[in-house]
Amino acid sequence: MKKITFLFILFSQCLFSQTLFEKAEKLFKEKKYMEAKGLFESYLKSVPNHQKTIEYLGDIAGNSKKWNVAIDHYKMLKNQNPNSANYWFKYGAALGMKAKSVNKFTAFGMIDDIETAFLTAATLDKKHIETRWALVIFYIELPGIVGGSEKKGTKYADELLAISKVDGYLAKGYIDIYYKRYKAAEVNLLKAHQIGKSATTYAKLYDLYLNKLKDKTKALSIKK
Repeated sequence: MKKITFLFILFSQCLFSQTLFEKAEKLFKEKKYMEAKGLFESYLKSVPNHQKTIEYLGDIAGNSKKWNVAIDHYKMLKNQNPNSANYWFKYGAALGMKAKSVNKFTAFGMIDDIETAFLTAATLDKKHIETRWALVIFYIELPGIVGGSEKKGTKYADELLAISKVDGYLAKGYIDIYYKRYKAAEVNLLKAHQIGKSATTYAKLYDLYLNKLKDKTKALSIKK
């Protein structure tokens, strides 16, 4: 009888914990992050080291721009799962966002860790789109004196093109806009829009026409 009672209690606790996680996940998907955070934290107490919960808590911290908290969560995950491109990418992204929020001297000291995280993710997953986008932006925006270069950025834009033509052309368009080659950017963004026909491709092309090329006629034509 005692064994049956123990099993019943154990089953009830497992069921409660599972329900708690599902509620938290539902709130997260509804973008009710602070409500989800409390439930995730409660769930983590009952199921320590639950990796999906830790990832969600990292995502919530990142959404709140609490970069140190996000970094700690993702660092734990990538250390426990060194072959996970996703965790390496999220770790690098959190580091990168923190670098943008601190002084330049501190940010320069973080560059190697950011680059290592993104390159590791790219090596682990040859089709990881987010990582390649991160590397394009990283190398294009990084000053040449500390390792930035158009050649490096273009390398990952080419890799994107091989994985997803829309992302590849958008990335090439981004590089052209950064260097103020607006006519070349138009060619790439038009290709991206012709293939993707999405809100994102439209917005990029519309912004180029309206704010860079100052061509209201073309901007209005694609708006129609």
